[in-house]
Amino acid sequence: MHQQIIVHSKNIIISLILLLSVPAYSQGFLKANGRLIVDSKGNKVILRGMGLGGWMLQEGYMFRLANMGQQYKIKSCIEEVAGPEYASKFYESWLTNHTRKIDVDSMAAWGFNSIRLPMHYQLFTLPVDLEPVAGQNTWLEKGFTLTDSLLKWCKANKMYLILDLHAAPGGQGNDLPISDRDPSKPSLWESKANQQKMIALWKKLAQRYANEPAIAGYDIINEPNWGFEKPEDKRGTEETKNEPLRQLMMDITKAIREVDKNHIVIIEGNGFGNNYRGIFPLWDQNMVLSFHKYGNFNNPSAIQNFLNLSQQYQVPLWMGESGENSNTWFTEAIRLAESNNIGWCWWQLKKIGINNPLEIKLTPSYQKLLDYWNGKSSKLPKNQAIAALDEFLDNIKLENTIYHKDVTDAMFRQINTQATLPFNRNIIGGNTTINAIDYDLGGQRSAYFDKDTASYQYTPGVKTIGNRGHAYRNDGVDIQADDNNYYVFSIEDGEWLQYTINVNSKGTYTVRFIVSSDAGKGTFSLILNNNRLPDSVAVTGSRGAKNWSTFELKNIKLPKGNNKIRVYADEGGFNLKAITFIKN
Repeated sequence: MHQQIIVHSKNIIISLILLLSVPAYSQGFLKANGRLIVDSKGNKVILRGMGLGGWMLQEGYMFRLANMGQQYKIKSCIEEVAGPEYASKFYESWLTNHTRKIDVDSMAAWGFNSIRLPMHYQLFTLPVDLEPVAGQNTWLEKGFTLTDSLLKWCKANKMYLILDLHAAPGGQGNDLPISDRDPSKPSLWESKANQQKMIALWKKLAQRYANEPAIAGYDIINEPNWGFEKPEDKRGTEETKNEPLRQLMMDITKAIREVDKNHIVIIEGNGFGNNYRGIFPLWDQNMVLSFHKYGNFNNPSAIQNFLNLSQQYQVPLWMGESGENSNTWFTEAIRLAESNNIGWCWWQLKKIGINNPLEIKLTPSYQKLLDYWNGKSSKLPKNQAIAALDEFLDNIKLENTIYHKDVTDAMFRQINTQATLPFNRNIIGGNTTINAIDYDLGGQRSAYFDKDTASYQYTPGVKTIGNRGHAYRNDGVDIQADDNNYYVFSIEDGEWLQYTINVNSKGTYTVRFIVSSDAGKGTFSLILNNNRLPDSVAVTGSRGAKNWSTFELKNIKLPKGNNKIRVYADEGGFNLKAITFIKN
């Protein structure tokens, strides 16, 4: 069954189709049962989740700060332009503004039944080198309070919460930003004190949440990437034994079970959660094997190794992190996972960029900060830097972000249907204009056809990227901006866009197209309700991507009611900005 739920926030309306097909929440604890995750009644549960990347732990790339990388470097840069006192206030406001009840309510409305919380250990305890007494643990209430609030919001929406230690004491790998690791200090693997603190933290968390059935499980270590046998194996993908990783995960599980025998323990292999050599056999009866999937093909062979492990050791699988791609890739990956009874969790809810449900706006004031931090301009006065950062803090609130309904549509509705929906209500009257970028909601070959629909950055020899303009929508259609007005560009032979229109009254219409072309070429025609119309438009005399010209087709008979019109590129090379319907 599908149910449409609308969430109101100030002047925006967020709506999408909510999938309610599989039991998602019960009062009992989730358990591993053979190859399945089940609820207290033995019903299969498919976790459909979203990760809160960027909340408790910032990674630079999410905010166009990839050159900084780690959170402690970002904080240092904020201190440099705005002062240490402001930087402390900034991070307090960041934790308050980034994730609130409205975020959880919206995720539930879109169809998510679970949330993965990437935790930074420093919100829960002090680093080992700052402990007043060596070997002891100072507990900080901040992290626990934030987690309690999130859990409360999840329970109100009948959602599960997965706790994920994303930044472990000392840092668990050579990918520095994902754990906010300072390479000048001992890593998790180089410090027994860091390992003991990690074990103690998990015991503390398990003790606090032992009787909370809304906690789905404990994802005890995120993406370890370390060469134990070969230090030069920076990613940990070549390790064959992984003995330190296995021992640490066993020690953590033992500590958890001393205070909590209820919750699933989720483990991740080396090599960013994918290298499980040496990890088996498992040491607990209630465990789930997590793997992370990015930028490869969505066919069974891509996950066959994990399916084999699941079959051999009778353990459930969970695709604990995925995303950062196009809508086509999202739909295919989720179908692949769910067809094999595998739950999934996407990365992440919001950042600057289009391939997530919520996009943080890139404003001129914040861009000035980026230009300074990237060495492209002089330092801003302190008051201007503070104003830019205050604006950024306001822009991370859900109601000030850009909601990409095409992303959530691809993740839920399109999994089960090839039907399309109008992107906007296109009511055709006497004179109506539709922006070219507002083609129908739907997948490749349903709402549009593009020869490049996804990124396969981890597949050798494949150079595709999806939307080459990285703007407005996350489909394969190439979109970029022209003075804040978006248009479709890089249209190739055979590509097409579909628009569902609702005609008020039947009649004969003139259809006008705003078009440009770098090479002064291109031909397109219309397909009305699956029937190709005889006339076509040849793009001539229009050279330059932003040198827009108007072309038209006359005497187009449109019946009353819903119609589907496709703009088909017989010869590519042109750009399309808008379509206007004028009743004769």
